[in-house]
Amino acid sequence: MSQFLGFDLTSVVFLIIAVVLFWRLKDVLGTRTGNEADPFDPFSDHESREEKKAPHADDTGDNVIALPERVDNERESTEEKSKRIEKIAPEGSSLNAALSQLMVMDRNFDPDTFLSGARTAYEMIVTAYAQGDRKTLKQLLAADVFAGFSAALDDREANKLRVDFTFIGINKSSIVEAEVAGNEAQITVRFVSSITSCTKDEVGHVIEGDPNAVEDVTDIWTFSRDVTSRNPNWKLIGTESAQ
Repeated sequence: MSQFLGFDLTSVVFLIIAVVLFWRLKDVLGTRTGNEADPFDPFSDHESREEKKAPHADDTGDNVIALPERVDNERESTEEKSKRIEKIAPEGSSLNAALSQLMVMDRNFDPDTFLSGARTAYEMIVTAYAQGDRKTLKQLLAADVFAGFSAALDDREANKLRVDFTFIGINKSSIVEAEVAGNEAQITVRFVSSITSCTKDEVGHVIEGDPNAVEDVTDIWTFSRDVTSRNPNWKLIGTESAQ
């Protein structure tokens, strides 16, 4: 009997199969809730974002004392901004003038947050280069800088070399120069870090460096960003070694 209560039995079977496939795909792919994590941006103000998520006493109904939120850059007075910049660069210096101009053009710019992001980006970049991680490098480097890094990786891979690298930490970092030209801002940071690094051939023989020696490295890197862009990320546009 091919008909049952007005339904074709074959159609019912296919319907059941379609429902099963739908639920299996849902389990595999998941369901977007709107709360998925954004792509990691080392220059975003993670501290401020966490503060915005922190519950207040009024929200929870408990006797929780709400901590004061960080002052929004847009509400800061000119005097407050000037004092913060003077901690980085003395009044009357070209660095002070450039940072002051940048804070006027981009009211969300914060020198301390930028420097924290630059430190994170520095560690990500040097580690990604040692590991040959082009995907991470491409996200953080300007196109021409990425091309140079990628060519060096091509040469390393062609010679079947690998790098054993350990990033120990950044000992010191400071903004040493800044410039605003049109809509483009450039900030140069001096990093002093400690690492261990050596290059090995395809059979594991060390041909350069010492895997057990801690080396202090000083790098001067320049980051750039279009301050009118909605993308808050800065790109590395230049590297220089102080060694």
